[in-house]
Amino acid sequence: MFLARTHLGELLSALRDRGYRLIGPRERDGAIVYDELSGAGDLPRGLRQSCGAGEVRLERTGSPRCFAWANGPQALKPLLFQPAEPLWQATCDDSGRLRFEAVEPRVTPTAVLGVRACDLAALALLDRHFLDGAVRDPHYAARRAALLLIAVNCTHPAATCFCAATGDGPEARQGFDLRLDELDDGYLVASGSAAGEAILADLPLEAATDARRQNAREAVAAAAAQQTRTIPPGDLYDALSRQRRHPRWEAVAERCLACGNCTQVCPTCFCSREQEQPALDGSTSQHLREWDSCFSEGHSYIHGLVIRQSVAHRYRQWLTHKLGGWHRQYGRSGCVGCGRCIAWCPVGIDLTEEVHAVLGDAPDA
Repeated sequence: MFLARTHLGELLSALRDRGYRLIGPRERDGAIVYDELSGAGDLPRGLRQSCGAGEVRLERTGSPRCFAWANGPQALKPLLFQPAEPLWQATCDDSGRLRFEAVEPRVTPTAVLGVRACDLAALALLDRHFLDGAVRDPHYAARRAALLLIAVNCTHPAATCFCAATGDGPEARQGFDLRLDELDDGYLVASGSAAGEAILADLPLEAATDARRQNAREAVAAAAAQQTRTIPPGDLYDALSRQRRHPRWEAVAERCLACGNCTQVCPTCFCSREQEQPALDGSTSQHLREWDSCFSEGHSYIHGLVIRQSVAHRYRQWLTHKLGGWHRQYGRSGCVGCGRCIAWCPVGIDLTEEVHAVLGDAPDA
């Protein structure tokens, strides 16, 4: 079905009428970020994103399109696995006795507009960990159940994107409630769930022409063809482990700041730490879970010993786990080809360049 561009606001109204909080892409501080939407006018119309290693810039165009860019720094992870949240708290009553109680998450039905195929693939991985693992995370589960996803097929990949190489994009194939293909005059709309089908029933849709469908297919195919970065396919754990003494690990460590930016923007990284936050008067204490990174020195601390003391060891651990260990834990690579770790690295370290260099199969060799 086809939704005219002038009726995009009616899609947002239909979501709001169903009680959803609206989250979508907005321009802020020189980037496109997920934020609250009050209407279609908040979307980044006429913006294009230029990305390179360690570089993200926005360019204004005369295009009527709102989704002519690849992705921002956030993905879906912060909406589900929050950067910091209390899990439980202890309270001291007047008699000096302690009472422990769980802190229930505050959940609001949330519709997210503009989700890309790479982030849907990342969400499926997070679901495997937080929902299908040995312990089901109640905080993640509550937010996940309240989430409605409106995907947009990607037609303007950044130079840092390589989702075609990982098989995760640029076309969104599953995991969405609604999916849009953006054209100059409007959107092809498809449902992926019963909730999505019910929303379509409230929209002023018309039949999609063959020409519009062909235009959408060609745009997605062109987006895949534009991507030049690659990573070797399959489980790379053994191949990378055999190269654990490769001099490239030390070479990349000379540039790496161990800042953790790559793990913060990665849509699949989920390392965390837990700590206590007592009140100043000593009456209560909250047990917090916070994002952590395998690039921090304390992440590998155990029984008085830091296992991975050098930055080279930490980068090797991250890359080997992401491209190898995940296969053994979750049945696939932990990389979905979004390219965020490349674009948002302060020193421009390129994951695809490093893995090819370590394995000795650089495309230009």
